[in-house]
Amino acid sequence: MCGRFAMDETVNDLITEFVIATGQQPENWSPDWRQGYNIKPTETVATVFESVRDGSPVRRLDGARWSLVPSWAKHPKLKFPTFNARSEDAASKPAFKASVVSKRAIVPANGYYEWKTVGKTKTPFYIHDPERPLDIAALYSWWRASPAEPWLLTVSILTRAAHGALAEIHDRTPVTLPRSMRDMWLDATIAGDQKLVDAAAAASQEVDLELYEVAPLGRDADGPELIDQVERLI
Repeated sequence: MCGRFAMDETVNDLITEFVIATGQQPENWSPDWRQGYNIKPTETVATVFESVRDGSPVRRLDGARWSLVPSWAKHPKLKFPTFNARSEDAASKPAFKASVVSKRAIVPANGYYEWKTVGKTKTPFYIHDPERPLDIAALYSWWRASPAEPWLLTVSILTRAAHGALAEIHDRTPVTLPRSMRDMWLDATIAGDQKLVDAAAAASQEVDLELYEVAPLGRDADGPELIDQVERLI
């Protein structure tokens, strides 16, 4: 599971890498996403993806609603949650299978939060790579209510079974791609299938993540203090 993100100005370094790869200068981009330390599902997150134009892939950066709405849905509010997609069966799920084929994305983030549950007590942890922002594998979809309405870009975070220290916090974790995998994952000329999703999930285990306990996240709290480590007295 992935429930909340931290995205501050350092994510721009990763975004700049993606943008330069398209041949455009970073200042030409004006993505509709907000920086914050407590970004929740249905809010807008920075999303990198590729689409094919005139036979060639074009890399794009845009703000997407974090909770995928498949193109066939009649309403953006579904009866089931879609802010996460299980990697194990994403290619066969009606909500995600079309996106696996040709609409794969990366959501860059500084890190994410997960809660360890013991009895009725839930303790938040911040999970990140101390060296660089995360390349989180995602699936996207375009949706609109009718031909007269504007298109809405939506996205879902791909998750896998957690292992090692991460599994002590929660049984699921986002698929965080190593740099060697991100271009293949984004390549819109590659028809994705379950094998590609499985490869991304397996490759994500190469990314070394660190975690530590943080203070409870208030509903409206959104400052950098949210990722400060809690020092417990023994």
